[in-house]
Amino acid sequence: MMITANIEVGEIVKKFPNAALIFKKYQIDYCCGGKRSLEDVCIEQRLNIETLISELTIAFENTSQTDTDWSVSPIDNLVVHILQAHHAYLYETLPRLSELTIKILRAHGLKHPELENLFKTFHELKLELDSHLIKEETVQYPAIREYLKTNNLEDLKKAVDVIEELESEHDNAGAAIKAIRKITKDFFVPEDVCETFRTTYKLLEELEQNTFTHIHLENNILFQRLKELQ
Repeated sequence: MMITANIEVGEIVKKFPNAALIFKKYQIDYCCGGKRSLEDVCIEQRLNIETLISELTIAFENTSQTDTDWSVSPIDNLVVHILQAHHAYLYETLPRLSELTIKILRAHGLKHPELENLFKTFHELKLELDSHLIKEETVQYPAIREYLKTNNLEDLKKAVDVIEELESEHDNAGAAIKAIRKITKDFFVPEDVCETFRTTYKLLEELEQNTFTHIHLENNILFQRLKELQ
């Protein structure tokens, strides 16, 4: 893959999934903001484009390309992967983080007032994601399966018609996750806190990465492939 200034950041991660780790380091949004060119991102975030292209190129050349290419893999396999790697993760992690954010607010809220905002923002994110997962699993994914089974264009239309709504929800979730990173000062753990606090921040950072990958697979790959089928 030739990495150039005009290539979209979502396209880079599509072709080279490990690029997500480099984008995470520079806090580059490759999921909701995946349609932006590398050049536009560098201008917006005041990054040196030559340095970033060089880092991405070296990483690409030194990485064994063994990851599944979801841009060509069967669509039903991609849906199963999203369910297993991302939906299942959220069903397990969101309730756990709900309990943890309450615990650390009660224990440390007096000395760390930002935890009240964290609690509020996380639960707004949880509400958004809970509703979003249900919509995908009861509307879009069944329509995809029916289309692949019957080749009925009405089923494909059902799967495509909901994309705009799902992308809007992705934007809301992405904004909440970015707000959480800001509230936590990049998940910085103060010295005067308990182990539960550390666990909470570590899990929030893990949630950020898993959700960004989830959104990338849908916005930049699944949704685009469905539109191309139309």
